[in-house]
Amino acid sequence: MPPAKTSFFLFGPRGVGKTTWVKSNYPKAVYVDLLDSKTFNQLFTNPSRIEEKIPKDFTDWVVIDEIQKAPELLNEVHRLIEGKHYKFILTGSSARKLRRGGINLLAGRALVYYMHPLTAVEIGESFSLTDCVKYGCLPSIFDHEDRDSYLASYIQAYLQQEVVQEGISRNISAFARFLETASFSQGSVLNMSEVAREAAVGRRMAEDYFCALEDLLVGLRLPVFSKRAKRKLVSHSKFYYFDVGVYRAIRPISPFDQPEMIGGIAFESLFMQNLRAINDYLKLNYNLYYFRTLAGVEVDFVAYGPKGIVAFEVKSKREIFSGDLVGLKTFQQDYPMAKCYMIYGGEQKMYFGNIEAVPFVDAIKNLPDLLTRSTKFGLRSA
Repeated sequence: MPPAKTSFFLFGPRGVGKTTWVKSNYPKAVYVDLLDSKTFNQLFTNPSRIEEKIPKDFTDWVVIDEIQKAPELLNEVHRLIEGKHYKFILTGSSARKLRRGGINLLAGRALVYYMHPLTAVEIGESFSLTDCVKYGCLPSIFDHEDRDSYLASYIQAYLQQEVVQEGISRNISAFARFLETASFSQGSVLNMSEVAREAAVGRRMAEDYFCALEDLLVGLRLPVFSKRAKRKLVSHSKFYYFDVGVYRAIRPISPFDQPEMIGGIAFESLFMQNLRAINDYLKLNYNLYYFRTLAGVEVDFVAYGPKGIVAFEVKSKREIFSGDLVGLKTFQQDYPMAKCYMIYGGEQKMYFGNIEAVPFVDAIKNLPDLLTRSTKFGLRSA
């Protein structure tokens, strides 16, 4: 849980539950919603009027929802934190305008937290691997009877609202085509030239679009782990959409697709989003990477930080063969201090030397224990 006396930013993609969490945990806060057109117009044209919305001698929290829509408010927030010691919660679903509009003005005066789709730990006994792999873990997905339609409308909302409002592209159809093309790179080493060609945009435009996905917090690029590398490694990042349900809703299915290939990437994506969330919520300070040599030997995820090195290979298959262990064994040769896990679709925990094989469901439900002995968990558990 964020500290009780320090202002903070709470970032996360649309739909992960930021507003619900804030209203539940800070019921007495003054709430300023920049999605409300009247409020937005008033504060966008005259940011200093934010003070009019705060009662005199107010000692509780002030929430500004979707702060990226009016970055100029940060100057007023800065002034009120310094001059009147108000405590602010600033939520946002994009870092794009804030990076350009002065988020550093609050450096040292407001901490930064991130919220992600629900994790298996949070879902608890209601967790269904089949459902989560197919539909993802956005909180609202669990309340919808027509989950496919919900995901389709979610993607459309980003196209119509965020892309236009953020000034990312004037050509919505080109960006939509790019989103679809990028979905074929899910969990793969990113070939920017190939994506640009398939999306029928310039290479520079493709790079800008990927940066936009990261700014909107709906995509991420995972760099290759090269600390004290003993082998020649690839240089390009891997790409992921932030939620497996969003990825599967964007990715078109053709008769030539092999279900096991898409299913394998979906398993890997679900593990990735749980790994990112728990790393943030537990404040483990791991940097996340992947490992891949020029010869194609790969480990899906490497967590590197103050607590050491933890490597994960994720397979959807129910049995493990010797060839499945090559990546982890190679990594362990180069980094013998690393803790290595094979996450797979079977039901039994097994050991292959220093490599521990853990069933997928057990692994994501116990990721806090795989990464640390700490039992504290969660932003939403506050």
